[in-house]
Order: sequence, then C-alpha cells, then structure tokens
Amino acid sequence: MKLVALTGIVCAVFTAGFGPRIAQGNLKVDPATAGTVTGRAVFDGSRPAREPLNMSANPYCVKVAAQNVMNDRILIDQAGGLANVFVYVKEGLDAAYSFDVPTAAVVLDQRLCQFIPRVVGVQVGQPLMVVNSDHTLHNVHARPSANQPFNTGQPIAGMRLTHTFTKPEVMVPLTSDIHSWMAAFVGVLPHPFFAVTSADGSFTIRGVPSGAYTVEAWHEKFGRAIERLTVDSGQTTSVSFTFLSRGPRR
Repeated sequence: MKLVALTGIVCAVFTAGFGPRIAQGNLKVDPATAGTVTGRAVFDGSRPAREPLNMSANPYCVKVAAQNVMNDRILIDQAGGLANVFVYVKEGLDAAYSFDVPTAAVVLDQRLCQFIPRVVGVQVGQPLMVVNSDHTLHNVHARPSANQPFNTGQPIAGMRLTHTFTKPEVMVPLTSDIHSWMAAFVGVLPHPFFAVTSADGSFTIRGVPSGAYTVEAWHEKFGRAIERLTVDSGQTTSVSFTFLSRGPRR
C-alpha cells in the first residue's frame, strides 16, 4: 500500500464556504480502482480551557445532565487530536461523475439537552432526521446561507423532524431558540467524500476516484485548512491538518 503524507497548517479564519458543484454526468466510480484518503486533525498550541454549560434556564436539563457538563465545542485528546472536524473533497471531482443519494437518514439527536453528535455530514437530497429524546420542549433552528432556513418546535419526547437540503453548503449551523447552549453543524455535499474526525482526530474517506483534489478541513472555532493531494488508483493517501490558536490579540 502506497502512503503519501501531506500536512496543512491553518490559523483561525472564518469565511463562508460551500462544497463543489453538483456533478451532472452519468459516470460511476469504479470501486476496484478507487483510492482512500486518511489522516488526522491536530491542535498545536495552548489548549483553550473547556467551559461548563449553564443549563439553569431549564430545570429538566439540570436534572438529566451530568454535573459540571462541559461545552463540547473544542475537544482535544491527550495527543492533540482534534474531534468534530469536518473533512471533505472540495474541488477536483470530474463533472462526469454522478453519485447515488442515500435514502437512509443521518440522525441528529437532542439528548440530555445537547445535539448529539455535534457535527454531521449529508449529501444533497439525503434526509436529515432530528429527534427529540428528552422530555422537554426543544426546537431546531437551521440558519443556512444557501439553503432554506427552518425553525421547528419539538415539544414531546420522540418527535422527529426530517429535512433535506437542496444545495451544497459547508456548514449549516443549527441552534436552539430555547436552549442557548445547544449547537450543531451540518455539512451538505453533492458527493459522499466527507468525514468527521473522531475523538483522536482521525478520519477516513473511502472510494475516492483517482485524481488531484483540494481537500478542506473545517472546525467551528479554529477555522479552515486546505490541502491539495493526489489519489492514485487503489492506493491510500495520508494527509494531516494542524490547527493553531489565534494567540493574543495585538
């Protein structure tokens, strides 16, 4: 197996970002010749202190959540691995390709008065299902730039909201007008080549057709990193993204 190592470094930069245009062709990726992109997102610098969530506005949330629940906006493991980074192929896919849209919904749960998981990805046209697993009123307020916004209440445990996005967009923020501490993000792409980093910062994107690509990594606090790489037929390309803190304001 051939490994090609690449490294990208980024400081916090916040700009609107969208995925690549939707492919219009009929060509399908041949799994026998496709490659894999794997790697890790890491944080380099003084680790920001995690802050406790103040759920006092809702006694139910205080009751069901563990004591001293910490904000999961920034999750860095002991080795510097950065979780909840959305990594995706931004540019380079041949417009001749078309991709089947999964019918299975990606599930975003409102549980213990938080969105779980915090970061997810869907394809354009794939259902996103938001579930209320708590015995309290929640609401889901999507604030996209390219897609249609929605703001829906879910007052009863077990209620489900299904929504499909019609345009690529990275990222769509979801918030709650009732519980100000709740936040989640959805990456919407016209292809399946994306992943969210795990607790140790690792990710794997499989089935990528051979070619030269721009791959972007997004984190809600630390911004975006871009790396250009080449995927060879049947091979694995390894890439790492290093995120830096802003440092003191001058």
